Amino acid sequence: MKNPMTRLGHVCFSVNVVACLAVALASGDMALAQAKRPGAQPLAVIELGKLPQAPLYWHLDTYLTRAAAEAAKGARGTVVEVFDRVWLFTLAEAEWRPAGGDRVALIGPLPLGASGPNMTASYLQAATSPGFQTDVHQHAGPEALYTLSGEVCVETPQGKQVGRGGGEPLLIGGSQPMQLTSIGTETRRSIVLVVHDATQSWKIPASGWTPKGLCAGS
Repeated sequence: MKNPMTRLGHVCFSVNVVACLAVALASGDMALAQAKRPGAQPLAVIELGKLPQAPLYWHLDTYLTRAAAEAAKGARGTVVEVFDRVWLFTLAEAEWRPAGGDRVALIGPLPLGASGPNMTASYLQAATSPGFQTDVHQHAGPEALYTLSGEVCVETPQGKQVGRGGGEPLLIGGSQPMQLTSIGTETRRSIVLVVHDATQSWKIPASGWTPKGLCAGS
């Protein structure tokens, strides 16, 4: 007859194995769901306070290590890791430059208009397949969209803008209804900045405007 303690040990081991498998499967399902989740996903939210009156630009620089990027970070700057690179994002005047790093893009001037005392920079990433389309929405402040690969088309009441990997960034003014569509034949990867009042979300539902489908033939 087997020792009861031995049998108990086997039972506990089996229970632990089952529990571990359940955790692993749940983690896998979560990772798969996150990978399939469409649209823009948050990277960082930075409190800016009151912005200066001078025209502001979005500076995008990359570094070999996060430590180097953190050392170069100045006012209104933040470090993120996305799309296999370490980025330093900074809102500053056109002539501002960080120490070291590789300059990727300078976007602006941002069409800020009158800003309140508590402004926020919401940085987001997006990786969407061709054919993906957002709902009709708007932002409380300007949106800047830099595309690393693929193609994206944004329709507004003023017409459409098309962004391509490594090409010109897109700038969309605040309080303007829009719809974004991933076009072309490859996954669209973009980094997005929305500057808005801290009391409002980076994305707001929009109504009263229907897209004409201008991006369908892009």
